[in-house]
This record gives sequence, structure tokens and C-alpha cells, in this order.
Amino acid sequence: MKNIYIIGVGLIGGSLAIDIKKKYPEVVIHGISRKDTTLDEALALNLIDKKATLDDIVNADLVIISIPVDATVKLLPSILDKIPDTGLVVDAGSTKADICKVVENHPKRRNFLAMHPIAGTEHSGPSAAIPDLFVGKTNIVCEVEKTTFKLQEKALELFKSIGMRIRYMNPEAHDKHIAYVSHLSHISSFMLGKTVIEKEKNERDIFDMAGSGFASTVRLAKSSPEMWTPIFKQNKQNVIETLEEYITNLTHFKDLMKGDDFDAIFNEMKETNHIKDILNGIV
Repeated sequence: MKNIYIIGVGLIGGSLAIDIKKKYPEVVIHGISRKDTTLDEALALNLIDKKATLDDIVNADLVIISIPVDATVKLLPSILDKIPDTGLVVDAGSTKADICKVVENHPKRRNFLAMHPIAGTEHSGPSAAIPDLFVGKTNIVCEVEKTTFKLQEKALELFKSIGMRIRYMNPEAHDKHIAYVSHLSHISSFMLGKTVIEKEKNERDIFDMAGSGFASTVRLAKSSPEMWTPIFKQNKQNVIETLEEYITNLTHFKDLMKGDDFDAIFNEMKETNHIKDILNGIV
């Protein structure tokens, strides 16, 4: 792959650019953004080699789409219209069903690979890009059988070379599972931050009393609403299901508190400690 075009040179797109360039210095990375200032910043940070437009995609070996998922759904068909027969388009969206659906009958569906590299931070924009973000991280690939084998083989080798583990899943299963392990945690963080801000009108009290536990729990509340609102919209039914289960557990915990049943509370927390064994080596 010689010419790689990245649409959306922020945290994910920029971090991919860093790692790909480090592994393959001969690759020319082109940046595409609706904001010219974003591309100027990406150039200044050496994330990209050149600015480009959507019309330049006719020259692409690989196009990486890393923009909000609603924008991906709108743009993806026209991007596939432009991609040459020898080129591949991949996306990095946190939802997959709607994205796969919009191109299921596209004549160049074989030139698209749906994926979700599960990595990131709460920061956004070109300055948020960091090296080695994807080392040891899982890259979920959906509907791999619908992508031309030679094209997917090259792309998957590229992503493996920068440290990703590849796992295959259908779009519906991906969206259901990611609602639990990612989307719910972001909602919890946003709502905890909202609860504290509304309750503690004197912000100084928050800053003085906040410890590392609070800081780590609300870290995700600093994430971009522009990115996360479309994710929640596209994955609405799965997110509602996870919220209902979460609220049930919170209500149960509150009822135990009201009943002074602290033995049961201890047992609930003790059983939940098992999560550390499941996540060992992941976080």
C-alpha cells in the first residue's frame, strides 16, 4: 500500500497514521477533513504528509474513515463510488449494523471492510493522537466474507503489524456487546459527572474532595458529545436494554441500603470483584 487516505485525522485516525508511518515509512498518508484548520494541525504534528479531498480517493490504495458514525453512514456510499477496484475502504466506527446496512447492495461492497479498533482515550482532535495506541488492542471485523480476499488480507496484515488482535463478529452481535462494555460506561460517566455538578454548586468542593477514584470514573465524561450522540442514536435499542439492566442493579443496591442489609451489599461487591480476573491483562 502506497497511498493511504485518512478521513478524520483525530484521536483514532491520527494514532493510526502515526503507527502506520512508523512501520511503513514509505507510505504517503493523505488527510481529509471538512475543516482545513484540522489538516493544518495534522500537518504541523506530522500526522499526515499531504492534504487531500474526497475527489482524490480515486488514487487510494486504502481509505480509513474515522469520523462520527452518522457522518460515516452518509459518506460511505459516495466514498465507495470513488474507490478504485484495487483500493479498500475501512471504517473505525463504534457501531456497525447501520454502517454495513447502508452499503449492503453497493456495487463495490467487496471494496469495503467494516471494523472497530477498540482503543481510545477521552481526548479528541489531531493533538490527541498518540503512538502505540493499538498495541495489544482488539480490532473487531464484521462481514469479512463480503470483502475481496486479497484486499482484506493486505489490510488485516497492516493492522496486525501495528499490534492489533483481530476478532470476527457479525454487526448485530458487535453492537449488542459493545453497548455493555463501552456505550454504557460512557453514559454512566456522563451521568455521574452531571449528578455531581448539579449537586455540588460550589465547584471548589468537588476539586478539593475529588480523589483518583472519582477522576477515573468520570474520565469518559470528557469525551466528545459530537462523536457519542450519533453512537447512542445508532445503537439505541441495545443501549436502552443495557440501561434498563443497569438501573435494575442500581435500584437493587439502593433497596439493600434502605434495608440496612450490608451483608448482602458485601456479598454483591465480593462477587463483582471477579471482574478483575476477567479483565486481567486487558486493562
